[in-house]
Amino acid sequence: MTHDDHQTLLILDFGSQYTQLIARRVREHRVYCEIHPPTLDADEIERLAPRGIVLSGGPDSVYGDGAPQLDPKILQLDLPILGVCYGMQLLTHHLGGEVQAADAREYGRAEIKIERAGELFFGLDNRQTVWMSHGDRVERTPPGFDTLASTDSAPVVAMANPARRCYGIQFHPEVSHTVAGADILHNFLFRVCRFAGDWLMSSFLDEAIERIRAQAGGRRVICGLSGGVDSSVMAALVKRAVGDRLTAIFVDTGLLRLDERRQVEASLQEGLGIPIETVDAGATFLAELAGVEDPERKRKIIGRVFIETFEAGARRFEDAELLAQGTLYPDVIE
Repeated sequence: MTHDDHQTLLILDFGSQYTQLIARRVREHRVYCEIHPPTLDADEIERLAPRGIVLSGGPDSVYGDGAPQLDPKILQLDLPILGVCYGMQLLTHHLGGEVQAADAREYGRAEIKIERAGELFFGLDNRQTVWMSHGDRVERTPPGFDTLASTDSAPVVAMANPARRCYGIQFHPEVSHTVAGADILHNFLFRVCRFAGDWLMSSFLDEAIERIRAQAGGRRVICGLSGGVDSSVMAALVKRAVGDRLTAIFVDTGLLRLDERRQVEASLQEGLGIPIETVDAGATFLAELAGVEDPERKRKIIGRVFIETFEAGARRFEDAELLAQGTLYPDVIE
């Protein structure tokens, strides 16, 4: 399967700590989604042909210097849009409404009063407990938008323009503290975007293996192992894709837990059949770290020595043409 085989929801990430959680909640509804930076323009979105777009939250103010914006042409596409928190304020800002700093930052649980259910709040009681995290608020909705919900401290916490299938909510439906969050996302995905809901997270495994196999071709792949989840999962996927054309280098830094080296070698080499070359570099790491107390210096030293050790080990495999790297999203941000 490829991207073109899925009905896709695009999530534009404006720096929210909850963006990955939005994606998880969407996938729990059996809808395929992808996270992209806010710099994605309308032409690229048309090429990706999504069925809907979510604008994430973020820590900035829409009127602040350097605040991330979106391509205004996106709002001219005939696509359903849901703006969450900062995303709602972006919609307001770009479509002619008014966003202002609130008298006080609102963080934590809040009760909203639903004045119009519409498609977004279909089937829900008119009072809902939600999770707020914002310092600005919508004072006036853009032309053509109706106010769907409010709180005692904010006149607009949900708005909608059904004709253009454009919605905004000030709270976070993706967190568990928003009691009916799953229902709100369900309504957007299925009542507004009309997704089929026929994608399964389990299908990712086959798709990832197929993509890796196509990219690797007949070439040998080398990867670095730390013993962590990210690199181990990556090695397991590449092993399934290329078989014995994979070689994994496991760097023992001397900083592992008791017996962790043996456990990693056993689980990956014996359990999954991944050929592992272990480099015992504990003495090198400990010598480099001797006398260093500052945590940030330690972190940089460990990163540098790990790369140097891996590169030295990789030179022994002259036929390796590709490097496989697996990392978690927080590391990508860093």
